[in-house]
Amino acid sequence: MAEDDGAEEGAKGAERAEGAEGAERDPEAVSRFVEHFAAQLVEAGVPRMPARVFAALLASDTGALTSAQLGEQLQISPAAVSGAVRYLAQVHLVSREREPGSRRERYRVHSDQWYEALTNREAIIKRWEDALREGVASLGADSPAGRRLTETLAFFEFVEVEVEAIMARWRIHRDQLFGRD
Repeated sequence: MAEDDGAEEGAKGAERAEGAEGAERDPEAVSRFVEHFAAQLVEAGVPRMPARVFAALLASDTGALTSAQLGEQLQISPAAVSGAVRYLAQVHLVSREREPGSRRERYRVHSDQWYEALTNREAIIKRWEDALREGVASLGADSPAGRRLTETLAFFEFVEVEVEAIMARWRIHRDQLFGRD
């Protein structure tokens, strides 16, 4: 039990150290946010463990934590961290980086993670469009299935154009809000 108390104190100390300008953060409040936001992500279809890891990274002032830090904060195994990070890296929500002079990896969430994730979805949409075009050609554009595929294709083409326009507007808006180049 004393060993667990020491680990808990270490986690609290690490979280306090992350507070802005020396301010201490309440680890319970951080934990509540992480679990609440993760639950929202799960409702949207993100697997539970990747949702928790993503929320913990997002709530971290540095935006980067090691596997050990994530495991300690979320009370999960190294294997659970590894699987969650693998998923998050595949959907472009986090990246891996080496700690200087160490073999340890840190996992980082970037301030533009949503932009990157959405932009990377464009490649998927392109593949879906290609498959739908093949389907229309195979099934016949005048068949009921062909018409349904044609409408689906038109939807994805519409979304693709709109996402490009939204991303352009977002970059301008972001620059105005945050002074980025």
